[in-house]
Amino acid sequence: MEGRIIKAIAGFYYVHNGEEAYECRARGIFRNKGIKPLVGDIVEIEVLSDEDKKGNLIEIKERKSFLIRPAVANPDQALIVFAGAKPAPNLNLLDKFLTMMEIKRIPVAIAISKSDLVDEAKLTELREIYSPHYKVIEISVKEELGLDEVKDYLGGKFTVLAGPSGVGKSTLTNYLAPEANMETGEISRKIERGKQTTRHAELFYIGEGGYICDTPGFGSLELFDIDKRELKDYFPDFEDYVKDCKFNGCIHIGERDCGVKTALSEGKISESRYKNYKLIYEELSNKRGY
Repeated sequence: MEGRIIKAIAGFYYVHNGEEAYECRARGIFRNKGIKPLVGDIVEIEVLSDEDKKGNLIEIKERKSFLIRPAVANPDQALIVFAGAKPAPNLNLLDKFLTMMEIKRIPVAIAISKSDLVDEAKLTELREIYSPHYKVIEISVKEELGLDEVKDYLGGKFTVLAGPSGVGKSTLTNYLAPEANMETGEISRKIERGKQTTRHAELFYIGEGGYICDTPGFGSLELFDIDKRELKDYFPDFEDYVKDCKFNGCIHIGERDCGVKTALSEGKISESRYKNYKLIYEELSNKRGY
């Protein structure tokens, strides 16, 4: 029987076949080969008991993509959830999330949560920065805003929900998959930062072949697996203007006759995005090995 691992706890793997989940152990061959099954893996299982929903995991299908943190395999797409207010959005962190998904070649959209608490001027600013290159959905679970659009985006795909703590990922998960019954936590009023509520990666079936995964929230995010000179390739904002750069391999920071910097001065590229590009580049430059 083929299915997808939706949860892994204490050596047990829970494999969902589109209707129900089987509790499985992995055969020793995986351990002997140094292969660790991941949540999201498509696997073949040997059913030991249909009544007790027990089985053995006997094969892991080839992974088409994976994330290291959280450790999940085969996501079709990502939805990055960021609060428009309470806490105030950290656009540098948002741009790091977007860059991570670009690196992994995982299609991504942005959900601005708590949009009912955000004034129109701020929403307009966020739309202008991100909507030219990413789908932006303004949502409020409390006011039931934008939720049909979220459902349309999720479709029958496996979607990773990402974003910092306290922005409403677990609340959105509970809405989309009520059986999840996840702890949502509260925002610390003193520092306006979310308490960590999600402790492990787990998939929830939302019907029609679709799964969502509420991932642990991050207060910071580091990009370890790219060369600083490649960073420019993961900012789609720059793509239309690279042809106007005088120098091959232009990194769009110190060079003269740079098409990207010209577009920036003409208001064609967001100052916020460019600033964060430079900050991430500097962070990569300061890492050992550069």
